[in-house]
Amino acid sequence: GGGVERELALLLPMLDSPSVLCRNQEEKLLNDLMTNYNRNLRPAQGEGDIINVTLKLTLTNLISLVSRAPPPPTPSPLFQKWCDYRLQWDPDKYDNIQILRVPSTEVWLPDIVLENNIDGVFEITLYCNTLLDSNGCLLWMPPAIYRTSCAIFVTYFPFDWQNCSMVFQSQTYSANEINLLLTEEDGQTIEWIVIDPEAFTENGEWAIKHRPAKKIVNAERFTPDDLGYQQVVFYLIIQRKPLFYVINIIVPCVLISSVAVLVYFLPAKAGGQKCTVSINVLLAQTVFLFLIAQKVPETSDAMPLIGKYLTFLLVVTVVIVANAVIVLNVSLRTPNTHAMSQKVRQICLRRLPHFLGMHMRRSDMAPRLLLARRRSSLGLMVKADEYMLWKARTELVFEKQKERAGLMKAVLEKIGKGLENGCTQHLCHSLVQAGPEIRACVDACNHIAKTLREQNDFDNENEEWILVGRVIDRVCFLVMASLFVLGTVSIFLMAHFNQAPAAPFPGDPKCYLP
Repeated sequence: GGGVERELALLLPMLDSPSVLCRNQEEKLLNDLMTNYNRNLRPAQGEGDIINVTLKLTLTNLISLVSRAPPPPTPSPLFQKWCDYRLQWDPDKYDNIQILRVPSTEVWLPDIVLENNIDGVFEITLYCNTLLDSNGCLLWMPPAIYRTSCAIFVTYFPFDWQNCSMVFQSQTYSANEINLLLTEEDGQTIEWIVIDPEAFTENGEWAIKHRPAKKIVNAERFTPDDLGYQQVVFYLIIQRKPLFYVINIIVPCVLISSVAVLVYFLPAKAGGQKCTVSINVLLAQTVFLFLIAQKVPETSDAMPLIGKYLTFLLVVTVVIVANAVIVLNVSLRTPNTHAMSQKVRQICLRRLPHFLGMHMRRSDMAPRLLLARRRSSLGLMVKADEYMLWKARTELVFEKQKERAGLMKAVLEKIGKGLENGCTQHLCHSLVQAGPEIRACVDACNHIAKTLREQNDFDNENEEWILVGRVIDRVCFLVMASLFVLGTVSIFLMAHFNQAPAAPFPGDPKCYLP
C-alpha cells in the first residue's frame, strides 16, 4: 500500500513536467508540418530550382574482401542533408523547439543509392528518423551495410593492394533536379571517408591506406538529364596484410623446398633416396598450390605472385628429380656396358673438379701410370687356387702328396737334391728336372698378375664413373641452389616494391585527409 502511494506521488509531478508539454508541442508541430504535405513532390519553390543534397560517408568497419564471393561488406552510415522549404517553422510558436525527429517514410527523400551494388539490394538496413531543423533542413543518417563490386587484381597476391570505390547517385532525379555535393563543415569540404577512431574496428586482413571522396561529372558520356551524369564516389585504397600467408604458406613452402636442394649432399649412388625425398617435396608443394588455389579468384587474366613462386619451386624440384636419375645412371655404369672417352675423363675428372674446388685423389687426376694397388695375401692364394682349378680333377686326385702340397714345394725339393750333392752337374740335372714345375709356377704368377691388373683397371674405371656422378652432382647443386636463392629473392623483391601509392590519385597533390 505505502509503496504504491509513493510511486503515484512520484508520477504525478512528472505529468506536469515541461517534457510532457514539449512532447505535446512536438506532436502539434509534426501534425502542422505534415498537413497538406506531399512526400512525392520535390521541394522546389520554382520551376528551375535545383535541390542541393550533401553527402558524407562514415566508415565503422571494413568487414572483409572476399575475392571468390561477394565483395567487401562495409557497415557505413551515409549522411544525407537537404532543405525542404515546406518544413520550416518558427521555434517561438512551439516552445522554442529547434530540432524535430520526423519518420523518414513521411518526408521527401532524394533516393540516393549505391550504384555499384553487387547483391542488387538497394534498400538500407533501417529507415530511421530524420533530424529536421527549424529552417527546413533535414539530416538523414540511415545505417547500411554496403556490398560493392570492385575489380580485384591478383598479380601480386598476397602482397597486393586494391582500389574499391562506392559510387552513390540518385535513382530518380537528374542533375537538373538535384545537385549532389560533398558535405562542408566549418568552411571545409569533407573530401574523405570519415573514420571515428573510437568507433572504428580494424580489419585483420586489410589496412586502409587512402580514403578520398570526389564528385564525378560524366559530361563526356551523359547529359544533365541522365541519371548517371553526376556521382559522388568514395574510394577505399586498401593494402593486404600478408602475415597470415607468410607464416602459414610461404615460410613452410620455402623450408620444404630447401630440403629438395639438400638431396645433392647424398652419395651419388643413392639415387633412389634422392628421388624419394624430391618426390615427397613435390607432393608437399602440390598441397600448398591447392591451398593457394582456394584463396585466389578463378581468373585467367593474371597469375598470382605466390602461384608463380610455387610453380617455380615445382619446376626446380622436377629438375632435381631428373638430375638424380641422370646421376644414378652415370654412377652405376661399368666398363662392361660403357666406355669412358678421354674427353669426358679430361673434363669431368681433371678440369671441373679443379674449377669447383673438389678434393680428388691424385690417382684420379693424374694419368693412369701408377701401379695397381697391393692386394692381400688372401687374394693371391685365391688366385693361385683358381689357377690350380684349371687342371682336371682326375689329375688332382692322382697327383702325389707333395705335388698337392704346392708347386713351390716340389720345385724346392728337386733343386735341394742337386745342392746336396754339391756338384754343378747334379745341380743342372736338378734344374732340368724342375723345369716343368718352374714353368708352371711362372705361368701361375703371370696369370695372377694379369688378373689383378684387369681387376684393378675394372675397379678404377668403376670409380671414375662414380666420380663423374659426383662432379655432375656438384654442378647441379650449385646451379639449383643459385636458381632457388635468386628466384626466391627476386620474387619477394617484386612483392616488396608493390606498395600502395603515396597519393590516392596520380598527379593530384591533395592528400584528401583532415
